[in-house]
Amino acid sequence: MEQGGQAGGLGNLRALLAILQWWGFNVTVIIINKWIFQKLDFKFPLTVSCVHFICSSVGAYIAIHVFKTKPLIEVEPEDRWKRIFPMSFVFCINIVLGNVSLRYIPVSFMQTIKSFTPATTVILQWLFWSKYFEWRIWASLVPIVGGILLTSITELSFNMFGFCAAMVGCLATSTKTILAESLLHGYKFDSINTVYYMAPFATMILALPAMLLEGGGVINWFYTHDSVVSALVIIIGSGVLAFCLNFSIFYVIHSTTAVTFNVAGNLKVAVAVLVSWLIFRNPISAMNAVGCAITLVGCTFYGYVRHLISQHAAALGSPTTSQTNSPRSQMEMLHLVGDKQEKV
Repeated sequence: MEQGGQAGGLGNLRALLAILQWWGFNVTVIIINKWIFQKLDFKFPLTVSCVHFICSSVGAYIAIHVFKTKPLIEVEPEDRWKRIFPMSFVFCINIVLGNVSLRYIPVSFMQTIKSFTPATTVILQWLFWSKYFEWRIWASLVPIVGGILLTSITELSFNMFGFCAAMVGCLATSTKTILAESLLHGYKFDSINTVYYMAPFATMILALPAMLLEGGGVINWFYTHDSVVSALVIIIGSGVLAFCLNFSIFYVIHSTTAVTFNVAGNLKVAVAVLVSWLIFRNPISAMNAVGCAITLVGCTFYGYVRHLISQHAAALGSPTTSQTNSPRSQMEMLHLVGDKQEKV
């Protein structure tokens, strides 16, 4: 009995440490990226994204082949182009749009908009994949949508281009989640193997546009910036931390339950908003803060509802994914990947 209590205590400690290091990497990457755009005056989101992809490619290779952290999941060459490449394209768009939005709008606003992803996932599945959703799912989206509207209306540093980039980024994230089931069917990817296969493709996709659209500006920045070496260390460091973030996600997924992961993910947004405000001091009105809080509460409620539906389906012995066309069988219950993977 005592051994069981000790094991439970160690498990809780491990989960807490996993969440804290995940928060740390996530918030640090966001803050450093904003610092690069705002303080270093390196206003080139495509180039920053490309640096992140290169660092993630190298990091995933070292993690799998040198440190043997995870076994390599073999993928047929044909599947790499038919399955991995389309996912990598959407993955690339998602990351780039996130950095573009961060270039134009405050971290607090960008993070709140990203919380809109559950709603875009449900709406896309309903519109284009004819998926049926229980009324509780739709009801849980109301505070998310309402919170986003309130936050957008009351945002004091509103920028239409940054707002649109963040919203399209939500659509890209949802599309990636939806496509994962059909394109990656038969492969059980973890976060490290996912980066191992997708990051090189994303680098290849983004390298030419980054050179054509931002190459001249980057060269000019090299000649005009005062402390190029220290700035480059920060930029490359952000890429290394971006890979570490993927590694931390792998750790936290295996250390927490789905409900804990969902709550921790939404609290992480609140931590990022608070830290970014303490550093950059972007103006936040009272109603804007209320809108952000409503959105995060709505996301937590949405995750809880999906967890209840999944548990109910498991109790009935019914699969969470079905190929039939009846409304009941098409009920969306974390239907494409798992509770945790969707959050990732």
